[in-house]
Amino acid sequence: MLGVLFVGFAGSRIRRISRVKYLQVLLLSLAIVLAPVAQAVRIKEVASVAGVRSNPLTGYGLVVGLDGTGDQTTQAPFTQQSLTAMLQQFGVLLPQGVTMQPRNIAAVMVTAQLPAFAQPGQQLDINVSSIGNAKSLRGGTLIATPLRGADGQVYAIAQGNMVVGGAGASAGGSKVQINHLSAGRIPAGALVERSVPTPLANGDSIQFDLSSSDFATARAVAQAINKAKGAGVAQALDGRVVRVRAPQAPDERVAFLADVENLAVDMATPAARVVINARTGSIVMNQAVTLASCAVAHGSLSVTISSTPIISQPNALSGGQTTVAEKADISIRQEPGSLIQMPAGARLSDVVKALNSLGATPQDLLAILQALKSAGALNAELEVI
Repeated sequence: MLGVLFVGFAGSRIRRISRVKYLQVLLLSLAIVLAPVAQAVRIKEVASVAGVRSNPLTGYGLVVGLDGTGDQTTQAPFTQQSLTAMLQQFGVLLPQGVTMQPRNIAAVMVTAQLPAFAQPGQQLDINVSSIGNAKSLRGGTLIATPLRGADGQVYAIAQGNMVVGGAGASAGGSKVQINHLSAGRIPAGALVERSVPTPLANGDSIQFDLSSSDFATARAVAQAINKAKGAGVAQALDGRVVRVRAPQAPDERVAFLADVENLAVDMATPAARVVINARTGSIVMNQAVTLASCAVAHGSLSVTISSTPIISQPNALSGGQTTVAEKADISIRQEPGSLIQMPAGARLSDVVKALNSLGATPQDLLAILQALKSAGALNAELEVI
């Protein structure tokens, strides 16, 4: 009998210990599942090498061969002056007092980006935009146009047939247009004439500039480089700059940068931010945005003014005149704005669900978010663009 009791007591103890271990394992599993997952990205996606960048190029030129949709020279006199100067370069001198009014030519601005390490002879894509009153650049050809940098030096020459992604037609006072006709693009329309030196091989160190200022990201980048290349190779100077010691030989430095740019970095949770575009009504918020418990009353007030014409007709032989008057009716309607309790949200989905419960339009959400920020209920930085 005592043996049976002992066995029963031991069995219950074993079962109790098994339950405790099961609960511990379950809690540990839940902690692992619910723990925030760090987002791993490559260094090339969050930082760039200092000095390795593109340079903007601009130029002024003429587009010819338009089908009567060019500039009107009386309203855009610079087009005529440019045409006269171009003809003089080819030995064509116009008689005194002759005024040209061509309709198949347009003055344009040409823009391009000179990428880093670009060498003479390489081709660039260019954008062509009308600066006059041309109706369409479709079917035009850009005459040789020098493209200059910020220092005034010529770095590329542009020329070619334009590609305009649009169409239009007009007749009898009616007009139909698809997309934009006063701007186009010429793929591989420019040839590089001069290269820009890049200070990649200067000094014994290379500087990585982060795309956004964040101390945690700078520390993570430095730690990832030191882990792969050795302790003390990288040093985070501030929230945006990471200095890295690199080999002196050009081939070794290129291989070193290729390895460093592909290192994975565990990104920390970004600062909570809500970006509002007041012109389009779009609202974008990141995953770190949280909402404190608050109450919001949302309602709309509409004022309608309608005008009805009233004709006053005088009696016969009274000598009066028929007059037209207007009768204005004004009505005001206010939608019921109930007070809605918005719970505290710890995740982005909760914030979106709480805001959608108001039934507000994006334009209404602009004012609601600003009011939430002023009341201290929106735990995020509000940025209006």
